[in-house]
Amino acid sequence: MLGKELRKWRKQANLSQEEMADELSIARSAISKIENDMQKIDILLFKDWVRLTNSEVQAAIILFGTDIFAQATQAITLLPAFAQPITQFFM
Repeated sequence: MLGKELRKWRKQANLSQEEMADELSIARSAISKIENDMQKIDILLFKDWVRLTNSEVQAAIILFGTDIFAQATQAITLLPAFAQPITQFFM
């Protein structure tokens, strides 16, 4: 299931499997296996995938769920001193 989302993010970023593999320093076949849910993705590779595809918001929703994400977004807007782009969590 996660593989389908990862593929969608890669395609939205206009990256081929080969380009993604080069950027992540892994084999193209690993990209295919991950996207087809035949191989699990580790958290560090997931972080890099998210960064390369600019999918921070989508990743946060997958990791934390929509309710928690909505509450966190609301809390951040109420506390400007703590407001940082969500990308800070993935860098």
